[in-house]
Amino acid sequence: MKVSIKYQHTAQYHISHVIHRGEEEIVIALHGYGQLAEFFLKKLHPIFSDKRLILVPEATNYSYLEGFSGRVGANWMTKHEREAAIENNNQYLNTLLDNILIKYSKTPRIKVLGFSQGAATASRWVSQIPVKLDTLILWGGGFAHDIKIESAGDALRETKIFVVLGRQDEFVTVESIKKQEELIEKMKLNVEKHYYDGGHDLNLSVLTGLLDI
Repeated sequence: MKVSIKYQHTAQYHISHVIHRGEEEIVIALHGYGQLAEFFLKKLHPIFSDKRLILVPEATNYSYLEGFSGRVGANWMTKHEREAAIENNNQYLNTLLDNILIKYSKTPRIKVLGFSQGAATASRWVSQIPVKLDTLILWGGGFAHDIKIESAGDALRETKIFVVLGRQDEFVTVESIKKQEELIEKMKLNVEKHYYDGGHDLNLSVLTGLLDI
C-alpha cells in the first residue's frame, strides 16, 4: 500500500544581481532537462540589466548525467509520480514568486522563459498563478500536452506568448508542431511563432528582441 506525506523541502535559485527594488521587469527562466540553474543563468549573462532581474529556479530532481558519478543535472519531472511532481513544481514556483514580489511596493512586469522541458513546466505553472503575466516565451518546447485548457486560456488571454524553435532542433518534429497548433487552437490563444537558424539552444539575439516587445 502506497502512502504519501508532505514535508518541508529546500530548493535553490540563482539571480542576476542583488535585488535593489528599482527593477522594471522580472524574467523567470526555467531551465531544461539535465541542466543546473547556475550554468543556465550564465547563458543569459549578455542580457543582464539593472532594470531587469533574471531569476533561474533550479528543478529539485537530481541525477548523474552519465552512469553513477560525474556531472549532475536537474530535471522538473519524469514519468514516475508525475502528478505529484507537477503539484510540487507549482507550489515551489508559487512560493518563490511570492517571496520575490513581497520585496516590491510596485510589481514589476513579470516575464517567463521556459526552455525545453522547462517550457512545459512553465506553461502549467503560469496557467494557475494569480499575478498578471506580461510575456511567456516557450523555447525549444511548447505547452504541456496535459495543460488545463480552460484555465490556461483564461489566465493567458492578455499575455504576449511566443513559441521559439530552431530550424535544426533535433527534438522538433512535424508531428510535435502539429500537436502544439491543435492545443493552441483549443486554448484560443494568440501565439506568435518564431524560427531561427540553430539547434536546441538559446539564441540571445532573438531572445533580446522578444523581451523588448
